[in-house]
Amino acid sequence: MALELWGLFASSFIASTLFPGGSEALLLWLLSQQQISVYMLLGVAITGNSLGGIVTLVMGRIIAHYYPAKKLGSTRQLKAQQWLMKRGSVVLLLSWLPLIGDPLCLLAGWLKLNVYACIVFLVIGKAVRYLFLAVLMTV
Repeated sequence: MALELWGLFASSFIASTLFPGGSEALLLWLLSQQQISVYMLLGVAITGNSLGGIVTLVMGRIIAHYYPAKKLGSTRQLKAQQWLMKRGSVVLLLSWLPLIGDPLCLLAGWLKLNVYACIVFLVIGKAVRYLFLAVLMTV
């Protein structure tokens, strides 16, 4: 049981960084086995995925130290920055989305949005995805 939970944690963590990966398939398989509590599986998946997103957010902060947002050159980069700054950290509710979620976390860190608000919205967004999957499996 512990091995499966560590595997789910690692899969969820890695999937929430800039590395490709999908923890959903593993979560769904573990849910279908009905050997581990749904709440335990959800807690592990949400924790791993949220921590991965927070690491990506921190990476953005580190990058901002070396490449400040003020040095943007292209119009496209400036538009992306303005779009995120206008909407703020609430946009991290979308951090669960494939392909754009992880870059959103990186960009939010790079633009130095309020870290506490970012974490709250990031965790909510990631939790909703896993809760939705769990509900689908139990219906």
